[in-house]
Amino acid sequence: MGIPGKATAVATQSYFQQHPDVCTTMIDELNWQISQAGFGSYRVAAGEKTHEQALRQALQSGINLIDTSSNYGDGGSERLISRILAEQIDAGNLQREQVVIVSKAGYLQGFNYALAQQRKKEGRPFPNLVKYAEGLDHCIHPEFLDDQLTRSLERLNLETLDVFLLHNPEYYLSWAQRRPIPLDEARRTYYQRIRLAFEFLEQAVADGRIQSYGISSNTFPEPARSYTFTDLSRIWHIAQEISADHHFRWVQLPMNLLETGAATEANQPDGQTVLQFAQVHHLAVLVNRPLNAIVQESLTRLADVLPPSYPATPEEVSTAVDSCVQLETQFASQYLATLNLDHETNQQLLDYLSVGRMLEGNWGGFGTFQNWQDVKARFILPRSQTAVEFLSNRPNLPAEVALWLDGYVEAANIALAALSAYYQEQAAKRTTRIKETAVAADPDWQAETLSQTAVRALRSSAGVSCVLVGMRQQPYVLDVLADLAQPTPVKNRAESWREMRQSSEK
Repeated sequence: MGIPGKATAVATQSYFQQHPDVCTTMIDELNWQISQAGFGSYRVAAGEKTHEQALRQALQSGINLIDTSSNYGDGGSERLISRILAEQIDAGNLQREQVVIVSKAGYLQGFNYALAQQRKKEGRPFPNLVKYAEGLDHCIHPEFLDDQLTRSLERLNLETLDVFLLHNPEYYLSWAQRRPIPLDEARRTYYQRIRLAFEFLEQAVADGRIQSYGISSNTFPEPARSYTFTDLSRIWHIAQEISADHHFRWVQLPMNLLETGAATEANQPDGQTVLQFAQVHHLAVLVNRPLNAIVQESLTRLADVLPPSYPATPEEVSTAVDSCVQLETQFASQYLATLNLDHETNQQLLDYLSVGRMLEGNWGGFGTFQNWQDVKARFILPRSQTAVEFLSNRPNLPAEVALWLDGYVEAANIALAALSAYYQEQAAKRTTRIKETAVAADPDWQAETLSQTAVRALRSSAGVSCVLVGMRQQPYVLDVLADLAQPTPVKNRAESWREMRQSSEK
């Protein structure tokens, strides 16, 4: 038996009598009152104490919308939410009716992927499955949505889910583009699949399993000519054709200081943006990726970056990288043969002891500080550390090789530190510039930190209902709460967003 109840107008409004300092939004048609920022749980996982503390802090402090998905943490995100929600309700700190819970379905990864493979073997595959990549399928067919909704309700331990979203249905269009399928044909199939899904979702509302539904799509803000563009006006008409009393109420899309399309791309009828169309038709808009801007396939984190203690010039980085290359060459020519290893192990050591060779000629091309940190953490460090540990633990390692290893570890650390300092300095300058540009575009957006400026820009823009911020740690929650305590007029800020777009295009 799940937690009874569902979000209500009266209860969500009573929640903010306990949290009067938090800025809120009223959701048209439903009359739910929600915090202007919601708890995004994309990288939240069950069993992580810091994640539990963060969600507990958020619910106790005035954040009453939680966004998750069946594939976040392979279901672990929903399980964590269930645990903290039940704990807070049992303790009398919260009523189920005060909180708006959003989940999504569409991805087949991990458990869902294995489930689909098993069903295929049994001769009952999910219909309309999109084979997107190795270990990743996608589906919005009613049969799959029914399965996923059941599992989400079980993991969340809820009787009723407040909002259920189709999760990135445009995966079908990406798949169709690669085949390639003619655009008109692909779009016809795409919207037929969405219609089928909506018919199922209307029945799920009638059955009391969900209260409302919508779509989360990264391509709502794209130019209308884009092959993968998802047309909100067309989807709205599909909902209208199914029922004049439909429950299509929600749109989720990416938007931030660098990705401005939702407010600047006139891709709807009558030259409207997707944000304007949503506002006119009383659709609530949830904004994702408010602090993670993806521009030209590079990630920029919209949060303050302090300048490095010791900046590194390009010349210093090059010198440090060259030192690593020289030591790697010396190892290959002088020391490797003395270890008497088999050919495969020799080759792997050479591949892994390659910090210098990996960086030589490439170190200036990582784009952003975040990308560099990701490459370092995921590829460079694990490989080099594995090789260093292998040599360090080798019995009777020749003294000259041990001496070389000490020198190499020091040289690699110097090179990595220099490159990190180089990218950190670039990031510090860039984040300062972004914040200055935002405040110049709209003085109302002035805040203490870049992350607060980024959230404030969104929550103060007419048409945005809630900004979904990843809050895996308490400091992130407190940063958001500090901004939500600062009332900022909500109004049409199309001109401010156009200025941001022009500045980012320079």
